[in-house]
Amino acid sequence: MSDSAILCRSCGSAELRTFLSLGKTPLADALVTADQLDRVDPTFPLDVAFCASCTLVQILEEVPPQQLFVDNYLYFSSFSPQLLRHSREHVEALVERRRLDSSSFVVELASNDGYLLRNFLPHGVRVLGVDPAPDQANAAREAGVETLEQFFGVDTARRILSEHGPADVIIANNVMAHVPALNDFVGGMAELLAEDGLITVENPWVKDLVEHGEFDTIYHEHFCYYSCTSVDALVRRHGMFLNHVEYFPDLHGGTLRWHIGKREQVSPEARRMLDTEVAAGLTAFGYYADFAGRVESIRTTLRSMLEELKAGGAAIAAYGAAAKGSTMLNYVGLGTELIDFAVDRNPWKQGRYMPGVHVPIRPVEALLEKQPDYVLVLAWNFLSEILDQQDEYRRRGGQFIRPVPTPEIL
Repeated sequence: MSDSAILCRSCGSAELRTFLSLGKTPLADALVTADQLDRVDPTFPLDVAFCASCTLVQILEEVPPQQLFVDNYLYFSSFSPQLLRHSREHVEALVERRRLDSSSFVVELASNDGYLLRNFLPHGVRVLGVDPAPDQANAAREAGVETLEQFFGVDTARRILSEHGPADVIIANNVMAHVPALNDFVGGMAELLAEDGLITVENPWVKDLVEHGEFDTIYHEHFCYYSCTSVDALVRRHGMFLNHVEYFPDLHGGTLRWHIGKREQVSPEARRMLDTEVAAGLTAFGYYADFAGRVESIRTTLRSMLEELKAGGAAIAAYGAAAKGSTMLNYVGLGTELIDFAVDRNPWKQGRYMPGVHVPIRPVEALLEKQPDYVLVLAWNFLSEILDQQDEYRRRGGQFIRPVPTPEIL
């Protein structure tokens, strides 16, 4: 079906075709406090469409960014050892390959709590973080990372340019999916980047999302789901080029790092990834046509599994009060009748409740204190890290359930 009244966030085309509807869901990061439990959480449609013109996959609803990333945002990057390690290695490689020093200027967009930029400080590199979330920006400043507390676009880029000069490197990890005004965001990067500078952008690959059934990575904070093809079209519109691609299959369910610059120097790896997407069918609607049916199968299988375990007297908890966990619990319909509680390492989330279903969030130590029979891994993108961390829980007989690509007791 065509959603002709809505235009593509990237190219402005009206050729959008919906291929998945997850119904009306609450905002994934709008965790509920104890005094809000009596209210009905606001919900918004969550429909996903494919742009036949530029191939960008995107949701159709647009919740105001202030409501998503300032009023209700409690994500702190520093609570994941895997992400910290990945970020540190990224910085070290940039310092070495780009020969960054005290004369260099690096800007990170959506810099969160300074988890990445602080790795540049021992090298004397000038850094600036840009992030609209006040708690995360304050945490970054406490870590010694200068942070501009606002959303990024052309106007912000011009302000930074006038105060600091052009950026030798711009880093935008797991943020481009969060941007409703894509052309303002990418236009801002083009404005700020030095002529010989480098932009690196990381986001999950839509190919992995579809092929691994990762429907829970779809929520209102994620406006877009990228392929190399859609990124290439987007940056060329702003006089830049997708020059290189790296793939990290074990990060966030499959993450790509796109290297973008003002000079066209397309690597064999980038060409190979673009060719791979064409060969796999990502550039046509048919690739996405049966996704809804597979998502429904995951929902039916997972709910039946948990109902059967619960009927047998099992206690079930969940791990990870992440945004993807909210989509999973709300779409599948997993409330307190099936999930006793969720745990999360982030103390900002503990004591709150998952939106919509109101499952209570507790510290990770609750797994050993309560020893539930099963733990549904909502943060499955950190599964290996969680299994290692919870070795004692497993030694005592506890079992984990992975919900995607097919619900499975590990």
